[in-house]
Amino acid sequence: MTGKERIFAVLNHQKPDRMPCFGANSTVTYEQMEKVQAFWPEGHEKAEAMAKQALAAYTMSGFDAVRVPFCQTFEAEALGCKIHPGGAKSIPGIGEPVPYKLDDTPVFPDDFLSRGRIPELLKAVKILKKEVGDEVAVVAGIIGPWTIAGSLLDTTVILKASFKQPDKIPPFLEVTEKAGTALAKALIDAGADIICNEDMTASPDLIIPKSYKELELKYQKRQFDAIKAPKILHICGNVDAIVEWMGQTGADILSIEPDANPRLAREKCGPDMILMGGVDVKNTLFMQNEETVRAEAEKSIGLGIQMLAPGCAIAPGTPARNLLAMVDVAKHH
Repeated sequence: MTGKERIFAVLNHQKPDRMPCFGANSTVTYEQMEKVQAFWPEGHEKAEAMAKQALAAYTMSGFDAVRVPFCQTFEAEALGCKIHPGGAKSIPGIGEPVPYKLDDTPVFPDDFLSRGRIPELLKAVKILKKEVGDEVAVVAGIIGPWTIAGSLLDTTVILKASFKQPDKIPPFLEVTEKAGTALAKALIDAGADIICNEDMTASPDLIIPKSYKELELKYQKRQFDAIKAPKILHICGNVDAIVEWMGQTGADILSIEPDANPRLAREKCGPDMILMGGVDVKNTLFMQNEETVRAEAEKSIGLGIQMLAPGCAIAPGTPARNLLAMVDVAKHH
């Protein structure tokens, strides 16, 4: 099977030739940048460099998919946030001051898809699709409503409001859901096969489960209903307390970190949910040797992971040998 066929076999509950392996989040490393001669910050700003860096996950590491972008600021920038540009070894971040206060009424701009770096991201997807065809899947990332809303208001503000003034938050989620959905549709039109929704700050590590259920779940459901392509939902950290609701969003794949329990996710989300993840990006892929990577990957597969992957965004300093070791484990399952 090709990489894309392998992934879609699992999505269709068919038996692939072996387990797929790819990244739901950023896959770029310094070794890859050097090999393909495409570097940051250009990889965050220019389509050609972005596509070259994404392609390296396939050509150098053997992943079954390529993935863009590599930061979480595209929608926020287009909605009015100031952005700290990334450097040679860093990703862009949200700057100060934020564009809204809690009592403001946010607005979704008509020209959203032409703002900021979104045109370059769409161009990068077109380049990748032309390069890989149907050999591997093209995964394109959007940011979840809660996380974008935190960028518009400041994460601390929205976290406090979730306790004290939860009624102030929905107008922001209305706008940020529209932003992610509009971007997802444009990414699919550009050639993306799969959409990954990263909603990092919706994690139980940051907000109480009740806030996720009562404030965010509705907007993730609405967004996924509107996206006509396979969908990955990634929320960072230990999501055991909310995984049942994550399974109700309409996601086809849940990307979970090693802190979360795959067996609990299977119990709460049912037999049709595809589970993705497996290897800790910070303590294992980045810092350990191939033997440790293999052992952790095997353990995760034993717990029910169906698509082997880094648990979150790959640290840029991750050695190529560890990524190859992870892929090699997938090849034997």
